[in-house]
Amino acid sequence: MASETGQLDAANADMRLVNSVCNENHLLNTVFANPVMPEGKKVAILSDLFEQHIAKISMLFLKFVVRKRRTINLKGISNAFIEMYREANNIIRTDLVTADETDEQTRERVRKAIGAYTKKDVELNAKVDPDIIGGFSITFDNNMYDARVSSMIAKLYKEFSKNVYESKL
Repeated sequence: MASETGQLDAANADMRLVNSVCNENHLLNTVFANPVMPEGKKVAILSDLFEQHIAKISMLFLKFVVRKRRTINLKGISNAFIEMYREANNIIRTDLVTADETDEQTRERVRKAIGAYTKKDVELNAKVDPDIIGGFSITFDNNMYDARVSSMIAKLYKEFSKNVYESKL
């Protein structure tokens, strides 16, 4: 419906907001999972949280989800919408994990490299993980390029733990 009315980008932004709220608020998920709570209260909660921040079409959809008793799946529904949006717009989600914060120039180089490889637009999610010591890992479309120092050390440890020397005695 959002596609037909030309509100697909707005609906995507709305579903991202709903998804982030559901990811951050465990209590809200517990309330939505409660089958005893009346639909009216769930609609009131959704209205209080989102009505001023999302488009009318998205709010109507959330009310529809409540009417169909699927609020327990709200996080999954928003995830599915975001994935369908990416697929429809030829966008690939890419995760870049580094030991330190990366600058915009580096992120742009990664976007271009992955875009050239996949022939898709890249939505880059950069994360910092100091446990990897150094290097980076890139994950996209069930592929992973692992150039982390910690994984290289683990490979070396595994290699050196093998006893390749055989005694001739």
